[in-house]
Amino acid sequence: MASSRPTTDADVHWLDEREQAAWRAFITGARRLTERLDQELKALGLGHDDYGVLVALSEADGDRLRMAELADLQVESRSRLSHHIGRLEARGLVARETCPEDRRGTWAVLTPEGRTMIESVAPHHVAGVRRHLLDHVEPDELDVLRRVFDRVNGALGPSGPGACPDLSGPPAPR
Repeated sequence: MASSRPTTDADVHWLDEREQAAWRAFITGARRLTERLDQELKALGLGHDDYGVLVALSEADGDRLRMAELADLQVESRSRLSHHIGRLEARGLVARETCPEDRRGTWAVLTPEGRTMIESVAPHHVAGVRRHLLDHVEPDELDVLRRVFDRVNGALGPSGPGACPDLSGPPAPR
C-alpha cells in the first residue's frame, strides 16, 4: 500500500511564518479557552463535554435524541458516548429509553434533574464564554470567525456546520 505521506522535505508544503503564527495562536487559544471553560463548569459540577450533551438534549424535541445522532452531534464515537451517557445516567441527569419504532435503537433522554442542572449552570457558562472569548472579539471579527469555521467544519465532513450543538445559549425551554 502506498503511503500518502510526503517522502522528502521538498514534498512538504511547510507553513510560512504568518501561517505558523496563526496556527499556533489558534491551537494555544483553543486549548486554553476550552480548559478554562471546563474548569469553571467543573466547579459547578459539570464538565464541558457533559454540558454539551445536556444542551443538545435540552434543544431536541421531547428532550431526547437517538444515541447515534447524539454521538454525531458531540463528535464522539458511539462507544465513548455510551460510556459518557452511563456516567450522566449514574448522576440522574440523563436516562436511556428503547426506541419503540426500532427496538435496536436507544434514546438518550434529559431527566428533570438534568434540566435543572443545565438551567442552573448555563448562565455561568455563558458569562465565561463572554469573559474569556467574546469580550476580546470585535463584532465584525465574529462574522469572520463564523465564516472561517463554517468553511473548516464543512471541509471536515459530516460533522460540519450546524452539526455541533450551540453551546453558547441558554437551554431550550421545555
